Amino acid sequence: MVLESTVVCVDNSEYMRNGDFIPTRLQAQQDAVDLVCHSKTSSNAENNVGLITLSSHPEVLVTLTSDIGRLMSKLHQVQPKGDADFITGIKIAWLALKNRQGKNHKMRIVAFVGSPLYKVGEQELIDLAKSLRKANVNVDIVNFGEEEENTKKLSSFINAINNRNGTGSHLFSVPPGTNLHDALISSALIQGEDGSGAGGASRFEFGVDPSEDPELALALRISIEEQRMRMEEQARRENQEGEEASRNQDGAPKAE
Repeated sequence: MVLESTVVCVDNSEYMRNGDFIPTRLQAQQDAVDLVCHSKTSSNAENNVGLITLSSHPEVLVTLTSDIGRLMSKLHQVQPKGDADFITGIKIAWLALKNRQGKNHKMRIVAFVGSPLYKVGEQELIDLAKSLRKANVNVDIVNFGEEEENTKKLSSFINAINNRNGTGSHLFSVPPGTNLHDALISSALIQGEDGSGAGGASRFEFGVDPSEDPELALALRISIEEQRMRMEEQARRENQEGEEASRNQDGAPKAE
């Protein structure tokens, strides 16, 4: 089996509040990232996965590790904020891969992009892609929610990494209304180039076997449920405030 170190880039911009993926872009993405992390670590016991966020000031949440419970705990603490910075995020992911302990590991970045890349030039992406290709870094991109804005740019990025004959990098575009997790489960991202799969379907919830560590499994379950409740309450308040503002505006006297 291939030895690989992978850094997963999570888009946590304000666009992740959108509900065109159920229940929100962020939560749909978290389920999909969960799948990717389990797939990578279960395909080889020596594989490592890291986690970074893309928005505002891209941040390393988890350095390369095989501890799936730690990855899941940090993943479900992510909150939407600011704008995505794709270029900086990819560069940070690349730096994290350079510092991997297993120097014989192949390097891969998996980037989830659900924000429009309107501030990113196509040539800037191509230049970055060429640098990644020279460094033997493969990149898989999950493009969701902003296909119209992003597909052309991201296709150019992936084509530049693969060059003429390469097939190691991929672009997966997922339309709104689709279950992001289910759309990826049969893809090369999870199944691999040969379609052999990586055993992701047999994983434990949150990456922890409750029979081995029941306290951690329970703590993760409670933490994630509380997080979901906070997000739902925040969304409810924002909707209520928006409705009140709209009513106030409609009821305001018009200038003669």
